[in-house]
Amino acid sequence: MSDKTQDYLALGKQVFETEIESLRQLSGELDEHFVTAVDWCVNALTQRNKLVLTGIGKSGNVCHKIAATLTSTGSVAVVMNSVDALHGDLGLINDGDIVFIFSYSGESNELMGLLPALKRFSVKIIAVTGNAQSSLARHSDLVLSVKILREACPFNLAPTSSSTAMMVMGDALAMTILQVRGFTREDFAKFHPSGAIGRALLLRVKEIMRTGSRHPIVNESCTVKEGILKMTEAKAGSLTVVGSDGKLRGIFVDGDLRRYMTRDDQILNRTLGSVMTRDPITIREDALAAEALRIFNERNIDDLVVVNAQNEPTGLVDSQDLPKMKLM
Repeated sequence: MSDKTQDYLALGKQVFETEIESLRQLSGELDEHFVTAVDWCVNALTQRNKLVLTGIGKSGNVCHKIAATLTSTGSVAVVMNSVDALHGDLGLINDGDIVFIFSYSGESNELMGLLPALKRFSVKIIAVTGNAQSSLARHSDLVLSVKILREACPFNLAPTSSSTAMMVMGDALAMTILQVRGFTREDFAKFHPSGAIGRALLLRVKEIMRTGSRHPIVNESCTVKEGILKMTEAKAGSLTVVGSDGKLRGIFVDGDLRRYMTRDDQILNRTLGSVMTRDPITIREDALAAEALRIFNERNIDDLVVVNAQNEPTGLVDSQDLPKMKLM
């Protein structure tokens, strides 16, 4: 590793360490103000009001990310431009809304001009600031402190640790509100129908499984050679093995064949019943596709047999199909 590489990596890691240290301190200082903020937000949302976020500069950019996270997890949130608010955009404010004002210094002129106008509405104002003694803090109903140790900038000037702290505070609020309001995986899927997560949470196994000629099912008395021909025809990576009663006995995957080939020169003549993996992991047709993904990840397998209540195979979920369905 060159000296330049080491120097660059050291500089990059220092930024990580500086910001992590500030977040660790911020986590330890979370207090009842956070609890109150969550309660206010939950109550407002329950009454069909909304959360309004505003800020200047980098803080304004952070507002957009937090509002997107809130909205995507079931909490209605909008971003209000602090300057445009004084030229008509205050019209999006309704009595009962919660207004979050993000400003690390708490002394931005634009925000100071906005406060008197906001006071004309029956709204709760929450300051998210690094200065609990600032003008913004003094004129707000509640203060969420995001005070940091220092910016990651070598001059301690560019908003780095401070903007990260604001963003994480927003994430903490969003994820806490989500759980308090009972937001579910199914709710998440409704708001993300085109994403991989949404599809996995909306689709059922029966909609993604292989059936018919694409799902090779063989009797346990069948030889490995015969089974491999069926697997090849189906362009599958496994064979589902059943008994004479049609019930699932096991599974034989292409990886099994490779392993046996290295130590058994008669493997092609063996019966599948003698070399298969017995009692494989299975799933039901009505299970969510997300459950199949979880099993693939946790059990490190590539093929999942789908069975009915009588333990008869009805399909196969093949991991190689999932990217085509945009599920991975």
